[in-house]
Amino acid sequence: MSRINTNVNSLLAQRILGQQNKSLNQSLERLSTGFRINRGADDPAGLIASENLRSEKASITAAIGNAERADQVVNIAEGGLQEINSLLLEVQGLVGSSANKAGLSKEEKDANQLQIDSILQTIDRIATATSFQGTKLLNGTFDFTTSAQATTVEGFQINAAKLEGADHRDVSVLVTQSAQHAGLYLSTGGTQLDLTDSDARFQFELTGELGSREFTFASGTTLTEVATQINTFTSITGVSATVSGGISFKSTEYGSSQFVSVKFSDTAGQTGDITTLSASNENVASSVVANVTDITTINGIGIKRDDGQDVGAIINGISATADGRNVRVVSDFLDVSLDLTVAGSTTLGSISALTITGGGAKFNLGPNVDIQNQVSIGIGNVAARNLGSLTNGFLDDLGSSKVANVVDGNLETGQKIVNDAITQVSSLRGRLGAFQKNIIGATIRSLGVAFENTSAAESSIRDTDFATETAELTRSQILVNAATNVLAISNSQPQSVLSLLG
Repeated sequence: MSRINTNVNSLLAQRILGQQNKSLNQSLERLSTGFRINRGADDPAGLIASENLRSEKASITAAIGNAERADQVVNIAEGGLQEINSLLLEVQGLVGSSANKAGLSKEEKDANQLQIDSILQTIDRIATATSFQGTKLLNGTFDFTTSAQATTVEGFQINAAKLEGADHRDVSVLVTQSAQHAGLYLSTGGTQLDLTDSDARFQFELTGELGSREFTFASGTTLTEVATQINTFTSITGVSATVSGGISFKSTEYGSSQFVSVKFSDTAGQTGDITTLSASNENVASSVVANVTDITTINGIGIKRDDGQDVGAIINGISATADGRNVRVVSDFLDVSLDLTVAGSTTLGSISALTITGGGAKFNLGPNVDIQNQVSIGIGNVAARNLGSLTNGFLDDLGSSKVANVVDGNLETGQKIVNDAITQVSSLRGRLGAFQKNIIGATIRSLGVAFENTSAAESSIRDTDFATETAELTRSQILVNAATNVLAISNSQPQSVLSLLG
């Protein structure tokens, strides 16, 4: 080289040394932070992807926390309900023992009533006191609120509902099949039994959903008297009788579980026929089938049976399950059970049943805040005045001086009330248990898997591969040393021009 003002080799060595120092510093940064991407310049696309995955991880972590909190809330509610259930079982025992009237003194009955009164007060106190961070759980705080209930809806139970729009959901029912009693019609050709002789007997066995009873009548007994005697055992058989030309046997309830069966064991010459209940005698029955032969020809083997029919319905576009006049639909957006009136369940057409306006215990169990990731469950008021049914009464009716007290009240009704209350509380516990096991438990497990997979994806993009980066560090160190030595050589090289000056 014969020029000394510009050392091109030195400039080249400086540039290469700068690049190697930058590579060395980058390796040191990645190894010290543990991240391959520390700034946008490291990998713009990778940074965007990793930040999105970090956002998903934060959402999933929050959802797992929400699910765990929901589990804690349900645990507290379950604890209160479990104690109430134990108290109801104790009341059941007290009612049963109080029914043994001849074996109990008045003092013992008064003592039983005193225990029941204290239990009712305890149930009310548990319903009021059970809370989570000050929020009452069993006093109706998380029950659903409704409006615009149709007159054809006798009762309802809202177990869960997701509300949208203006925080309301309309519940509409389309009745596609009428509910029916089970029924048979006995035609005797007159208003009284006309047997072959005065000593003959008209004997048959009547069976319904509750049980059976055998009846025997003499010649000359009017059909009205026959119906009256049958009706005295309605609570045993589940079948009532009315006179309309002949005798109509009809189940007391509606639905496919109801039936009426008549078995003739002795007709003693009484002529007539028996058919399924016709529309002329029961406005909700199916059409008449062919008449059976005269009952005089089926002595000893004459049996006729008819079954009831459940109402058929569609609720909010979903086919409902039915039991008599009760219809229910269960979906991820709505879990509701409706008891239709006789008019509502036997008339085909649409019913605007009710509008859910709010309420329910709402939990967001998904990573996104939207209705799809929200679940809502209703927890009703379990105070004594709300446990029971409209049909039999409520638990507070077992209190002192009430209609079902154990001292001088109706114990049969009292036991029915306690049974209804036990069923109500156990059903609520079952719903909460299913919610806890199948929704919360499954959600926590699935979110845990999602968190693991999301973390793995984010790690593969953002985290440092220490094996690769350590090798890169060693390489960069060697190249920096080499470039430094080369720079020293290039800087000394122009000194050779001095030999030309002598």
